[in-house]
Amino acid sequence: TESKYHRPGRTLKTGSTELGSAVTESPLAAVLPASTTVKKSIVLSSESRKELAEQAKVTKEERRAQIDGRHKYLISRLADGIDLSEQQVEEAIISDDKFQLIEQFFVPSGLKKLLFFYQDILQQKSNESLRSDASTNSLPQKKLFITMGSTENFTGTCAFFLRTSDKVITASNVSQEVNFGMFDCPNGNTLQGLEFFLSQVMIPALKSQQNWGAVKEGLKNSQIQDFLYAVDKFVGTLSSTRQNIEDKIQLTKVDIDIYVSNLQNPSDYITAG
Repeated sequence: TESKYHRPGRTLKTGSTELGSAVTESPLAAVLPASTTVKKSIVLSSESRKELAEQAKVTKEERRAQIDGRHKYLISRLADGIDLSEQQVEEAIISDDKFQLIEQFFVPSGLKKLLFFYQDILQQKSNESLRSDASTNSLPQKKLFITMGSTENFTGTCAFFLRTSDKVITASNVSQEVNFGMFDCPNGNTLQGLEFFLSQVMIPALKSQQNWGAVKEGLKNSQIQDFLYAVDKFVGTLSSTRQNIEDKIQLTKVDIDIYVSNLQNPSDYITAG
């Protein structure tokens, strides 16, 4: 759903075919040298970039004007968790092409989650470097951005907001209706990050939880105990899987020749099984 504040930008026709056509159809094209035609195209491209930059600036200021108590709550949590200033977080949010997801998170029965990644991405050094080989003009730089969690690889820190109901999110109820959490993916190791998050954050929090809603007696309830046991078991399995992937679990090779060499008929195999 598109935000009601969104103002679509004008379509800029700057394709090389259209530019070439415009120059070719001009009466001057027949008498102008090739170098002049190329220069004209560069000027037009520069003007287009300038117009795009101006439109982006206008869009950012429109978004900045929309920020209210709800946005400030999200910004404050992100700044505290990621160790950025609130001004840096605000600038990242209003510059993000997925800004409308925040509004979709606030509306009644809206998005159930709002995700932010803070991690290294490749950034161009400068406009001049665009003329050189792309493999040599990019540098890793940390960036905070909104994500659906399915289009970008997770390699850094994930900050997430979860709704606890289908109510409209307002400035007065955002702190009660929205939960905030984070987990890290050290060196791109998602399993290790998830294991740490569950074992060091979620499980201790669950085991100290006194209020379990309609469930009576809290931690004394057999269903709650079964649930916590299942979570503990899952974390154990997760840890074993991670260690196996990292080759920290070594299986000993067993020579079975000595066991099968004396098997002569079906009854021997049945006995061995």
